[in-house]
Amino acid sequence: MGLGFETEIKEGVKTQIPAKVVVYNDEWHTFDEVIYQIMKATKCDLETAEKLTWEIHTKGKAVVFEGDLEEALYVSNVLEEIDLSVEIVL
Repeated sequence: MGLGFETEIKEGVKTQIPAKVVVYNDEWHTFDEVIYQIMKATKCDLETAEKLTWEIHTKGKAVVFEGDLEEALYVSNVLEEIDLSVEIVL
């Protein structure tokens, strides 16, 4: 005998919390290392990764990703694989 309540479970629901991933400049990674890792983390093209890397170098930091927090955490983890200095901003 049921109580007449129905529950709906949604799978794959995103958090929908906006977040940004910021990469900071350092003195020990090469341009090529940073470019490759940005491409790997964000799936962007070479030209975009080069522009972001140049911005990191000249301005000291750059936002390399903007989107959902869940995706930002993934991007951050990939960037941190080579010990890049990364911050997630909500």
